[in-house]
Amino acid sequence: MRELVYYVAVTLDGFIAGPGGEFDAFLVEGDHMDGINARFADTIPTVAAEALGIEQRNDVFDTVLMGWNTYQVGGLPSPYRHLRQIVFSRAHTAEAENLEVTADDPVEVVRRLKQEDGGAIWLCGGGALAATLADEIDRLVLKRQPLLFGSGIPLFGERPYRPERFDAVETTAYESGVVFSEFERRREN
Repeated sequence: MRELVYYVAVTLDGFIAGPGGEFDAFLVEGDHMDGINARFADTIPTVAAEALGIEQRNDVFDTVLMGWNTYQVGGLPSPYRHLRQIVFSRAHTAEAENLEVTADDPVEVVRRLKQEDGGAIWLCGGGALAATLADEIDRLVLKRQPLLFGSGIPLFGERPYRPERFDAVETTAYESGVVFSEFERRREN
């Protein structure tokens, strides 16, 4: 079965963007970028990867999920055209290469996707969508940035208090101060 992986940059105080969706303070230069480019090349927007000469083989992810605000951030009609892109919105539509905008229930969509053949499913953002899909997330890959935002869009939007355990898989600290931490959901036997 395919995994849903929430792979996202997050501040030390738990925000994935500023109050207005700002993300330009996140570090995009430094030794951590080699880790992103080597292991998670599929998460680089297609245009940027082409400009940098980075090959995208879809060997980790072949599908990306995002809410409308996350989709709008880059201003590109098909930001990850090398992947199957599913954008959740009840109010908007868009047409572009490998892009599907749907008003369907995200949980039902993810459950269907998990039954299909293919690679992992990347939950790109945002926080409200992550909260909706929290029970479906199999793996977290957090790029903790050495930043405090003070306020903004939380890693997980509002959800009821219900502790859930994830086990640490791997942590890599970079001189830039960015720390990649990977966790997998603890499955009760």
